[in-house]
Amino acid sequence: MTSPIPQYLTALLETVREEESGQVADYIPELASADPNPLGVAMCMVSGRVYAAGDCDVPFTLQSVSKPFVYALALQDRGIDAVMSTVGMEPSGEAFNELSLDEESNRPMNPMINAGAIAVNQLINGEESSVEDRVEVIRGLMSRLAGRELGFNESLCYSELDHADRNLSIAHMLRSYGVIRDAAHDAVLSYTRQCAIETTARDLAAMVATLGNGGVQPLTGERVLDPDVCRLTMAVMSSAGMYDGAGRWMARVGIPAKSGVSGGLIGTLPGQLGLATFSPRLDAEGNSVRGTMIFEKLSEQMGLHLMNPVPVGVHAVRSIKEQGEDTVIVLQGMINFSAAESILHEIFARDFSASRLVLDVTRVVRVDNTGRRLLAASLLRMRRAGYDIAIRDPERRLRDLVLSDGTRAPRVEG
Repeated sequence: MTSPIPQYLTALLETVREEESGQVADYIPELASADPNPLGVAMCMVSGRVYAAGDCDVPFTLQSVSKPFVYALALQDRGIDAVMSTVGMEPSGEAFNELSLDEESNRPMNPMINAGAIAVNQLINGEESSVEDRVEVIRGLMSRLAGRELGFNESLCYSELDHADRNLSIAHMLRSYGVIRDAAHDAVLSYTRQCAIETTARDLAAMVATLGNGGVQPLTGERVLDPDVCRLTMAVMSSAGMYDGAGRWMARVGIPAKSGVSGGLIGTLPGQLGLATFSPRLDAEGNSVRGTMIFEKLSEQMGLHLMNPVPVGVHAVRSIKEQGEDTVIVLQGMINFSAAESILHEIFARDFSASRLVLDVTRVVRVDNTGRRLLAASLLRMRRAGYDIAIRDPERRLRDLVLSDGTRAPRVEG
């Protein structure tokens, strides 16, 4: 048996596929000629399980999606005091490429706008580092986060450099105020190569899940970052990751996120999962139109808003035991998406010898709508795999649970 989550993600993509508003980034020739049609989504649980659909393995450049990861690297290597002396962490309320600094400190307002990202880039590997060495440290960090070696899209990098006048102006401004010491051209070259690292939605889901997992890469088990670094990075993503629309984003979607002009969009829920989408058409604020729609639907349909006032189910499967001719799966606690995903994994990873599978929800305190849907889907898949199914539910937590084929699972007492 297989989990229904990939099927759900595939269906989710179909709900937004016909949306053709927005346009690819036209100020970079390589991006202006990019195919606008790819559409992919990937989800990486902190357990290391990955679910993906659509064009999740199509490569594209990180662009501004690189910013939170390089900020985390700077915090890790230089410490919070050194980073805070270079860049603030307040929302700017301005466009991502605005030529502006804090009026009192002359620092960039936050590391998610270009001025802040260029300044943070210069902290990596020390201010005396060559461009080549600095970029290699950044590429190495991105590769560890992804769990595989990443490379650069060289043609896009140099296409972007040919049209980098605004970033060069920002770098000259930063240099004039003593925020950076490198030559403006070298600073922009280093930052542009950072943006030209090539990845996929599947990679990005694992990368951002590492932040949500306190710095431990879910697939490799390697500790890449310290927990406090991840906490601060996610906090800045929540307040500034979506630029001047960050407040509306957190209120509506509630997932700390970061977008990029190549069409990538990432988000993470601490202790739960990382999300990534890829769709190149952008709205007026530079965010992926269809990616934003997917995040909105995931937040609403799966209850993934960070501010949901409910506990997160962790150890949802209390036990799996044989009772006579039955295999009884005992659940406990709050059953939401994360708990249901864990339950599905436990069920579908096993081969059962019993003819009947009984889902015991006696110890469950609450089941939200997403949990109900996923439990119903798992029961139906058990039946289709040839098992008799039943529910033990004395408190009627799953009353009126209707499977997608219109039937109800039998109930057992005791």
